[in-house]
Amino acid sequence: MTIKRYGSNGGVGTGGQHLPFSSAVEAGGWLLISGQTPMKDGEVVEGGIIEQSRLAIQNCVDIMQQAGYGFEDVAHVKVILTDARYFQSFNKVFKEFFGEHPPARICAVADLVVDCKVEVDITCYKAP
Repeated sequence: MTIKRYGSNGGVGTGGQHLPFSSAVEAGGWLLISGQTPMKDGEVVEGGIIEQSRLAIQNCVDIMQQAGYGFEDVAHVKVILTDARYFQSFNKVFKEFFGEHPPARICAVADLVVDCKVEVDITCYKAP
């Protein structure tokens, strides 16, 4: 089995720091996308939970599509919210993206190392 890495040069995080991990790794039909926050060009995009959720999910979707995967290939999504009160609003955004192909999911509340409201990662599967 071979492993293909996407974005293995590392991205840019807050304050211009180099991120020492791949944005995604593909192996044996699986695509594992690293946690995405609502960032563009290394900076958190301000906004409420709805705007931040859309961007975090869209960042995952952009990586997923670059690797040749579609919504029908999404098997599991992990979500971290910084406040439990964001849950219903996040679910509305989640349904916008995954309503036709609902994946399995976990949602937890925790502090994030980036000053934002949400982090999302996606695991996809497509038979090789």
